[in-house]
Amino acid sequence: MPLLDLTTENFDDETDKYPLIFLDFWAAWCQPCKAFAPVFEAAAKEHPEILFGKIDCDAQKVLAKQFEVLSIPTMIAVKDGTIVEARVGAVTPPVFAQLIAKVKNAK
Repeated sequence: MPLLDLTTENFDDETDKYPLIFLDFWAAWCQPCKAFAPVFEAAAKEHPEILFGKIDCDAQKVLAKQFEVLSIPTMIAVKDGTIVEARVGAVTPPVFAQLIAKVKNAK
């Protein structure tokens, strides 16, 4: 189950299962978010060992505030419970692939 919609209700239970997590903070009205969504979803299919969590900032304001999300799309990578990378703005598939490899190999 590598691609999930995360909420305040399921966030801890789901994220505790994976050592590596990518969080996509988005909103339905955000055009760059819509452009990045297929990139994020494709990466989730390629990396079933990683949790790719989508967080709707409008519906999940507590999570957006907790992660200090001020602009969307924002993508945050968490490894072993620590934020190791944060990016604001949509990225291309090659850039996202490089970022995933970087985070996977980070110590």
